Amino acid sequence: MEAPRLAHAMSSPTSPCEEVIKNLSLEAIQLCDRDGNKSQDSGIAEMEELPVPHNIKISNITCDSFKISWDMDSKSKDRITHYFIDLNKKENKNSNKFKHKDVPTKLVAKAVPLPMTVRGHWFLSPRTEYTVAVQTASKQVDGDYVVSEWSEIIEFCTADYSKVHLTQLLEKAEVIAGRMLKLSVFYRNQHKEYFDYVREHHGNAMQPSVKDNSGSHGSPISGKLEGIFFSCNTEFNTGKPPQDSPYGRYRFEVAAEKLFNPNTNLYFGDFYCMYTAYHYVILVIAPVGSPGDEFCKQRLPQLNIKENKFLTCDEEDGVMVYHHAQDVILEVIYTDPVDLSLGTVAEITGHQLMSLSTANAKKDPSCKTCNISVGR
Repeated sequence: MEAPRLAHAMSSPTSPCEEVIKNLSLEAIQLCDRDGNKSQDSGIAEMEELPVPHNIKISNITCDSFKISWDMDSKSKDRITHYFIDLNKKENKNSNKFKHKDVPTKLVAKAVPLPMTVRGHWFLSPRTEYTVAVQTASKQVDGDYVVSEWSEIIEFCTADYSKVHLTQLLEKAEVIAGRMLKLSVFYRNQHKEYFDYVREHHGNAMQPSVKDNSGSHGSPISGKLEGIFFSCNTEFNTGKPPQDSPYGRYRFEVAAEKLFNPNTNLYFGDFYCMYTAYHYVILVIAPVGSPGDEFCKQRLPQLNIKENKFLTCDEEDGVMVYHHAQDVILEVIYTDPVDLSLGTVAEITGHQLMSLSTANAKKDPSCKTCNISVGR
């Protein structure tokens, strides 16, 4: 049976946790940081017989929760009423843990059977390194606590979004995708030097590379999935790709059926914005049975290629017909090498709009359209 959720006690003096304020005497507190340094002007007693947690174990890690357990000496174990848990992002581990002497720790929990679950999207973020230390405590009749020494400091990293979380993102993206427009080609913009390098060093084939860290912080494809970025959006009035691009003045165009057909699978990868009115959707096209397909199958929601809100491929009168969503900017990752001989490379006539680049772009964590109720 899962342990109760821990109360959240902020370390900021402007917003202390109500639960902590109720349970602690704010005029009689003796604080110890992780190094055992006691604060001044306080009255919480330290009792040696309270067991110190050791051999801390972290398990069942998700993007916004984990289970924690530890070993304790049996002496005075029955006196323990609460656990104090100090949870910090790793980059802050050398800073002052307790910025206000009246807030002894960030998390307070009643002593429940171990392991206990720590969860809460308001303080846990996906793919983030944390440090954690534990104290045992005994609440006295006057409301004060006696506490043990702090345990050793343990480090761990939260996980990526699961398929469940990505499905929530997918559903949000579907709401704003808009009507579908026809397309005929996928295209990739780069500088002339890029295509020259591909011809000279890779036998004319563009090679997959690891996706950068743009988009949602918890996206399981960032820094892990290898692929080649393509665009497929068209201009409403012409039905053709726009002539402007943030990525270079040379464009590789390839007929849509060369990359996207019944022999490929389609996956939803991410939904985000960069403090702008327009939103991006990342889709992954992977040849069936390829390494990229196996990677995505384990981590991403799969879409029906004939019927979805973003990018479709269907046969009409013996011809493959393609459509894309009008109201989102699609970024398509193809997971296999692509030979330049499959299409054409030519210089575009428009401008290089660097402001539209999504390279390592940070997602707006405050946007209600493209965020879900787990850690950012």
